Amino acid sequence: MIIYAAKDYQDMSRKAANIMSAQIIMKPDAVLGLATGSTPVGMYRQLVEWYNKGDLDFSRISSVNLDEYRGLSGDNEQSYRYFMNTNLFDHVNIDKSRTFVPNGLEEDSDKACADYNEIIRSMGGVDIQLLGIGGNGHIGFNEPGDVFEKETHVVDLTESTIQANSRFFESMDEVPKQAYTMGIKNIMAARKILLVATGAAKAQALYDSLYGPITPNVPASILQLHNDVTVVADEDALSLIREKGLL
Repeated sequence: MIIYAAKDYQDMSRKAANIMSAQIIMKPDAVLGLATGSTPVGMYRQLVEWYNKGDLDFSRISSVNLDEYRGLSGDNEQSYRYFMNTNLFDHVNIDKSRTFVPNGLEEDSDKACADYNEIIRSMGGVDIQLLGIGGNGHIGFNEPGDVFEKETHVVDLTESTIQANSRFFESMDEVPKQAYTMGIKNIMAARKILLVATGAAKAQALYDSLYGPITPNVPASILQLHNDVTVVADEDALSLIREKGLL
């Protein structure tokens, strides 16, 4: 595991973009595993900037996203498909027919999960999987629990997650109560993993994930068993690790 310390969010975004762009340059037909949320926005912005300068070519790239809300269409502003379009896909020369997000409108959850697992397999697996980390150590929508969920599955969102998401919707009734997410096995099968973290609120989760016991109570702790993980985090997120003299 390699840990890169960044001065701040902007520096973290640029360092993460360097790693992702190196993958694109080294393997122009790479399969990128992508993530949503506020943390990777700066990285996507940097990739778009380099694309506009002619430094990157996405024409042969394929992608799979970690998760999607169940019940939301791709044109819903709160869907993760919409997030990816507005933050990356609409601004580069990627073929959107080769960009995949779980089908939030598939009512048969078993079919939705099986279809997504097959998509990942048919692409030959993920070359580099981007991950954020939740304050409780979750990755994707793999929340703390009794077991590591293996492949794509449907999850009931926790009450705290529903409450946190309610600010994006006009009423509580509109907030999705479930989501489809890649499982731990899907994530761990990626050839490389890039974990990004920012802010003091992530310091405990980052320490527990990288140096604590491997347990489904801290889903990201499983990354200790992967042989090619790069972590890019700002000083606030790394504060507890530094405090304990581990960096």
